[in-house]
Amino acid sequence: MPTVSVKRELLFRALGRSYTDEEFDELCFEFGLELDEITSEKDIISKEKGEEKAKGASDVVLYKIDVPANRYDLLCLEGLVRGLQVFKERINLPRFEKIIPAEGEGQRLIITEQTAQIRPHAVAAVLRNITFTKDRYDSFIDLQEKLHQNICRKRALVAIGTHDLDTITGPFTYTAKAPSEIKFKPLNQSKEYTASQIMDLYRTDSHLRHYLHLIENKPRYPVIYDSNGVVLSMPPIINGDHTKISLNTRNVFIECTGTDITKAKIVLDIIVTMFSEYCEKPFTVEAVEVVYPNGKTHIYPELAYRTEKVKPEYINKKVGISETPSSLAKLLTRMCLKSHVTGNGNQLEIEIPPTRADIIHACDIVEDAAIAYGYNNIQMVIPKTYTIANQCSQEDIADKLGMDISATNAVRIANPKTTEFQVARTTLLPGLLKTIAANKKMPLPLKLFEISDIVVKDPSTDVGARNYRHLCAIYYNKSPGFEIIHGLLDRVMQVMEVPPNEEKGYTIKAAEVQIFRFIGTNAYEICAKLISVLSGAAFFPGRCAEVFAKGQSIGKLGVVHPDVITKFELTMPCSVLEINIEPFV
Repeated sequence: MPTVSVKRELLFRALGRSYTDEEFDELCFEFGLELDEITSEKDIISKEKGEEKAKGASDVVLYKIDVPANRYDLLCLEGLVRGLQVFKERINLPRFEKIIPAEGEGQRLIITEQTAQIRPHAVAAVLRNITFTKDRYDSFIDLQEKLHQNICRKRALVAIGTHDLDTITGPFTYTAKAPSEIKFKPLNQSKEYTASQIMDLYRTDSHLRHYLHLIENKPRYPVIYDSNGVVLSMPPIINGDHTKISLNTRNVFIECTGTDITKAKIVLDIIVTMFSEYCEKPFTVEAVEVVYPNGKTHIYPELAYRTEKVKPEYINKKVGISETPSSLAKLLTRMCLKSHVTGNGNQLEIEIPPTRADIIHACDIVEDAAIAYGYNNIQMVIPKTYTIANQCSQEDIADKLGMDISATNAVRIANPKTTEFQVARTTLLPGLLKTIAANKKMPLPLKLFEISDIVVKDPSTDVGARNYRHLCAIYYNKSPGFEIIHGLLDRVMQVMEVPPNEEKGYTIKAAEVQIFRFIGTNAYEICAKLISVLSGAAFFPGRCAEVFAKGQSIGKLGVVHPDVITKFELTMPCSVLEINIEPFV
């Protein structure tokens, strides 16, 4: 989930009223958002770098708001305020207008065929007579970064470039050239560099170095020029310093290049709809003609409005409410989806604005209706289903391992949170088998191990139970790999300097599956017998060995029984080693 940081004072000023922190938290919840944290720049620096570094930092209160990943229209203060104001019915949703200049007066972006193998797509637009303040400028830059990290997939799909249009002359050309042929002064640099030098320059940059791999191995780098040969940008790496925008910029040329034309169009629509409100004529955007290598042209931004039709009973049924069609239309309008009742009152016509690229199916409309209605207002009822699912019982693992849980002397939990965790684990094997099952699509072989505690009953302790540290390793492949598990045991013992002999070292002997009674006070003996009980039935007959060290049984290794493999929904054989390492620590 993306997190948007906004200044509390600036937010309340834009909303036209103040809230307590609790009131704003509640408002966010009603709108489907979450107020994640209330902090300040000083607090953030103090936590990350210490109080010494935080001296002099701003104490201005910041709200960190978690926004759904597909709500690109809420990634900046402008979109957030607009959404909340429409939700509270204080304003109507603005209608965005695309202004197409007279023939010969508009801007053009020409794409050459050299870009086809690198970043073939480009879209563009112009924000005319815009007025920036420091806060608006910061929000404009921050939105681009949020989009880069989110829908743009760290610039892999789309890269955004914004330029002061008054410093350049169209038409613009988007092409690709050899790195040695590209030379310009990058943003905030004092001299010109070739493209190769620029890549070297930013190789240690904490921010830009993450994007170099996108083009550095290509024979040509993408670049945008104006009609005088001035470089606007080398996407997706850096803009040129010549065209950088400032608080005095009045006309902004926006270009989005990428590998995904759909994402590029969405990104362009989001930027212009968020900041066209600061234009002299609010919510208007000047179109740009894009000329493709085949000679075809297209006008951007699209700013497309589309209509969806949904039956009111469909929404009521999916949400679990009984609202009238007119009430549902009002709820959707509050979510920036202008709606009205059509026909005989049995259908809703919903207009999807260009800001709501997240609305793809009817279920997305249903979700917005549920948010506007309020999840807390939906009456809770038991679903009318034909079957009722069951949680895993405490006998589930024992059954999968082919043993009787009553024979394991396992420690039962008095107040378990769920039925799946009613006993403390007495072996590490089920956990590794579950992990293999969850990752069985990964390349073979799978080799996992775990070193952790198991718990067994022990009447000699004051709590009636004792922890033991176990090592469990598993090998999963097309062949059982018993020799690999055996080799692992030998290597572990070698590292712990335990020699392979019966008196003071370790040995392995063919194991017989037995059920022991836990009599005696020797803790290690109890644990070893417990491993025999737990593991014995889990192994394939004749393919199991018991491990002895320092004169006592410490565990087993062998090939897992096919029945156990099947019950854990596995399809390949596997070998396992599980030993008690308490005698060695």
